[in-house]
Amino acid sequence: MRFTDYRTYKTAMGGRLLQFEIGKLAEQASGAVTVRYGDTVVNVTATMAKEPRESQDFFPLSCDYEEKMYAAGKIPGGFIKREGRPSEKATLTSRLMDRPLRPLFPAGFFNEVTVNALVLSVDPDCSPEVAALIGSSVALTISDIPFDGPTAAVVVGYIDGRYITNPTQAQREESDLYLTVAGTEKAVMMVESGANELSEDVVLGAIIHAHDEIKKIASFISNDILASETQLGFVKPKVAIPEVGVPESIFKVVENKVIDLSSLGVIDSQSGQTITGEFTAREWIDKILHHFDKVFPKHQDDKISFTRKLLQAELTESLAEAEELSEGAVKKYIAETVEIILVDEFRKMVIEDDVRPDGRRTDEVRDVWAETSFLPRAHGSGLFKRGQTQVLSIAALAPLREKQNIDGIGDETEKRYMHHYNFPSYSVGETRPSRSPGRREIGHGALAERALIPVLPSEEEFPYAIRVVSEVLSSNGSSSQGSVCGSSLALMDAGVPIKAAVSGIAMGLIKEEELVTTSSGRVVAQEKADGRIKILSDIAGLEDHYGNMDFKVAGTKDGVTAVQMDIKCDGITKEVLGSALEQAKEGREHIRNIMNEEITEPRTALSQYAPRIESIQIDPDDIGTIVGKGGKTINGIIAETGVKIDINDEGLISIAAIEPDGMDKAISMIELLLKEVEVGEVYDGKVTGIKDFGAFVEILPGKEGLLHISEIENHRVNKVEDVLNMGDEVKVIVKGIDDRGKISLSRKALL
Repeated sequence: MRFTDYRTYKTAMGGRLLQFEIGKLAEQASGAVTVRYGDTVVNVTATMAKEPRESQDFFPLSCDYEEKMYAAGKIPGGFIKREGRPSEKATLTSRLMDRPLRPLFPAGFFNEVTVNALVLSVDPDCSPEVAALIGSSVALTISDIPFDGPTAAVVVGYIDGRYITNPTQAQREESDLYLTVAGTEKAVMMVESGANELSEDVVLGAIIHAHDEIKKIASFISNDILASETQLGFVKPKVAIPEVGVPESIFKVVENKVIDLSSLGVIDSQSGQTITGEFTAREWIDKILHHFDKVFPKHQDDKISFTRKLLQAELTESLAEAEELSEGAVKKYIAETVEIILVDEFRKMVIEDDVRPDGRRTDEVRDVWAETSFLPRAHGSGLFKRGQTQVLSIAALAPLREKQNIDGIGDETEKRYMHHYNFPSYSVGETRPSRSPGRREIGHGALAERALIPVLPSEEEFPYAIRVVSEVLSSNGSSSQGSVCGSSLALMDAGVPIKAAVSGIAMGLIKEEELVTTSSGRVVAQEKADGRIKILSDIAGLEDHYGNMDFKVAGTKDGVTAVQMDIKCDGITKEVLGSALEQAKEGREHIRNIMNEEITEPRTALSQYAPRIESIQIDPDDIGTIVGKGGKTINGIIAETGVKIDINDEGLISIAAIEPDGMDKAISMIELLLKEVEVGEVYDGKVTGIKDFGAFVEILPGKEGLLHISEIENHRVNKVEDVLNMGDEVKVIVKGIDDRGKISLSRKALL
């Protein structure tokens, strides 16, 4: 007997059935749904802690995408035969789940929330990642967790001028675009893309196409799933949200003590001068603190944090008494007030005066410089600096056997180009022990990898495995795009024949807000209806922290190669996206021109410390000849010459060597193995076998012929050993080759 007491909801997406089952699995989760897309099955759950942790002041959301090898009919590799740490793909998908969801939880909600997507079955033509993204929205929507969704997601491909929704495995291999978009019915929330140098118009069209599909799925979740579940009584009321904002009475007192920010920058109250320039968030706050030196002179030594400065001020005690609140609560409200005022003044400065904290115009890029060959022994290196963001990228070349093997549930089994990104604590002036890379580092490395893959040469053109490591040495905004630029320089410095230089830039968005007092007498900041917006080029850390968007775009002079967008508001429109893409194009061009001043094209020669690799294309039917029985032939060549040899299934042989003599000898030996025996040709052979009727002579590697006893001398030979012995070298001519390929030799004809 089967369990049948559950609900099923069906729709279509990309021409395939999309099905949601609710009430069958994971019944104790706050919300749970099983998503079936083709033969792909993903179970998604959302759970919430009953209460926030004590003193919790941020929203702790965890999104986990779990790959299980059984979903693809595989057993994990290695000794343990059990899934361990998440794969890179799983980590990236967890980030994809998180990014569109996080902005849609209400302010002041600090209960811990975990969203888990468990992949149970994989259909290569139906993306489990898309199923997980949609399922996470459904699980939250039908739960008691406060969430301003639903969201939906699709992947878009681009083949022969047509957009393809959720392309199949075969279509993905043919597509010039792999674009993942998530959003609500109203707006786009998240974009992640790799592209083969496509125009901004094509990319924008793909995003719009994706949003049209998203609106259909989001509407289905709201109008069919949620409506039906609510009517059936399965949806619990959303939990109450603590009231947000600062009591107006406290806000006014603190506001009167806070420095006014001028329309051009921060006024230093000690010198009376307007302060402009590129500041980290800490430096910016430190400038504001000069004001409090005069208001609260006994705290002049503390210039680290404006929050700490205010919390130590006499306001706490007086306000606590006046408002009948604890000192801890008042300190929290004071800190919130200063933050609200700081963000409000920052937005006004950008929106109303068209000036940024460091004095730049909205479309202005910080000072840029580039340098190559920074490291003497590395195969290639590029040092890139933009403002206070500095990245050193190092390229290393190796034989194709060094490609990364991928043991996962997807269709990718190996990776020739690897890009790794490191973000040490000293890059932002902090102290923290070094650990293995986190989700952010993995995500930024993958973004730079996608940006550069479209310009890489094929294995036939450049038979190397390539690894680039980007070390962030200093960061004040957009270090990921700094790693794109630095890595383009490093690859060209290494002599990798990339098609074109790749540059990247991070764009920001500032939306106009206003301070309002709620009906309960609390001051909050909220988006202004029909408010103005400003798009910022090359955002610094402060603009990223206080802004509404982080929109990264990388590409060549011919088009876009990678896009990543994160939104901190309710979404943005296609008009804003279009403007941001065009403004990013201008910024990328400016940066690329400066990079070209350092190096305009890949170096023609590799580093003397890089391995030399030559390629030979053979008929796949001849692979066995080169390898030999049990690998005897190829291992013999390697042992004799000291080279490394790789052969793929298409018959491409890659030979890697440091010494040119070893390379030349290995190539000669392989060519001899492939050489055809011709009648009438003379060969220097070696006796490999002796019989009563003659001797077997190897005339080419792996190719023997019979030298009959009658063809050894001009006179009669009674015994082969009277003339020849094992291992003797002998010059022979090919007399003939029969229908079975047997070779007849003669020594007598040459005497």
